[in-house]
Amino acid sequence: MISFASIQLPPPPPPPPLRHHHSTLVSAHLHKTTMYQPDRFRFFPHVSSISSNARPVHSSGSSLASVAPLEAILFDIDGTLCDSDPLHFYAFRDMLQEIGFNGGTPITEEFFIKNISGSRKFLEDKEALFRRLASEQLQPMKGLQKLCKWIEDCGLRRAAVTNAPRSNAELLISMLGLSDFFESLVLASECDRVKPFPDPYLKALQELGISHHHAFVFEDSVSGIKAGTGAGMPVVGLGTRNPEQLLTEAGAVFVIEDFDDPKLWTELEELKIKAEVTTTTEL
Repeated sequence: MISFASIQLPPPPPPPPLRHHHSTLVSAHLHKTTMYQPDRFRFFPHVSSISSNARPVHSSGSSLASVAPLEAILFDIDGTLCDSDPLHFYAFRDMLQEIGFNGGTPITEEFFIKNISGSRKFLEDKEALFRRLASEQLQPMKGLQKLCKWIEDCGLRRAAVTNAPRSNAELLISMLGLSDFFESLVLASECDRVKPFPDPYLKALQELGISHHHAFVFEDSVSGIKAGTGAGMPVVGLGTRNPEQLLTEAGAVFVIEDFDDPKLWTELEELKIKAEVTTTTEL
């Protein structure tokens, strides 16, 4: 049996360019936690292997006006469509208790972030436990159904873009009843580089056939926000687990508590009005 007693987690390096690297799962999760420290992760994505005219967006206000007319909305999955991060934490904690790590004492989130590196099998088993927990406990982000109906009524394109493995992503989307909602599911592991590089979002735009000038992103993490802005799109932050200031500093145009937030609906209605005016003008 693998001993985890002496494992020490080094400062996280930039995401590797290699596909299917087993450390990607740990890195992706750590970058989504409240303990994330941006000064340990200074690089900014600016070059992509996917052909695009997109340029990084630097937040200069709190509006989505720049994307009018709006044609597509792109979503992260974990922590955005649903508050799944606690389930990841519970899965790690229970796995470690099962093998007697930390003397069988439940670990704290701080201990998890500072000390857990893991092995490939350990991570695979952890993801399997996460999927079991998700199948029993997963709840959609508040207001998600209302937002999805609005998107469908407006005829907007949509894609899900994630650093998660396919089995996790497909389970969460299915559990949330969104299997028929998303036109495209983009896995970062199938791109040259994962978030915070823009490759996954650029691939989503490419698959939808939409310009970055007419789309925006929902994200809950610093790495995801950097990926979205790096692909040239404004990003709305979900303050699910990370502080508003942290997400704003990463580049979010504004931060919402959930999809029922009045701030979001004010922006969406303004975009809808602009689209109607544009359509009327063109007639």
